[in-house]
Amino acid sequence: YRAAIQNALRDSKRLVRLVNDLLDLAKANYDPVEIQFKNIRIDEVLLDACHTVQKGNTAYKIDIRFESDFDHDSQVMLKGNEYLLKIAIANLMENGCKFSSDNACHVAIVLLEKRIILKFSDNGIGIPASDLPDIFEPFFRGKNNAVAEGNGIGLALTQKIITLHKGSIEVETTENRGTTMLVNLPAL
Repeated sequence: YRAAIQNALRDSKRLVRLVNDLLDLAKANYDPVEIQFKNIRIDEVLLDACHTVQKGNTAYKIDIRFESDFDHDSQVMLKGNEYLLKIAIANLMENGCKFSSDNACHVAIVLLEKRIILKFSDNGIGIPASDLPDIFEPFFRGKNNAVAEGNGIGLALTQKIITLHKGSIEVETTENRGTTMLVNLPAL
């Protein structure tokens, strides 16, 4: 009886996550003129996303560090939608943690001239080369899907959000060695 209740709860949580992900995907597909953008600090969005991910899974370890010094707050500022960016960043952090045996994701912030580069790295299972062309397709689940739960919406949603912010996302991966997701965003 207890097992049936636990299974029902687990299934309910999965369904809630799927519905929320679909709603977020719909929001990210709004006309960009309908989405509110304002000046935000990327470090604050990163910390907020980190807190959200770790609240959902206390075993996840996320390390955030600056690889560049900065003299002015404007160097860590961008015009964006805080809600959507937090979703994208949380997705990348969560993926890094759930596909790593040590449940860890390392985030590096690199500040360049008018650009903010975010590197989300793990030492996990990597992404098979045959899956790479499809990882940003909605509902795509790669060959490594048995390792972690998901619904195949996270990376599609993340790419859409990054594109809305006039940014780009790239993948560097080696099977059984890890993955780094590189997010390139315009700074103010």
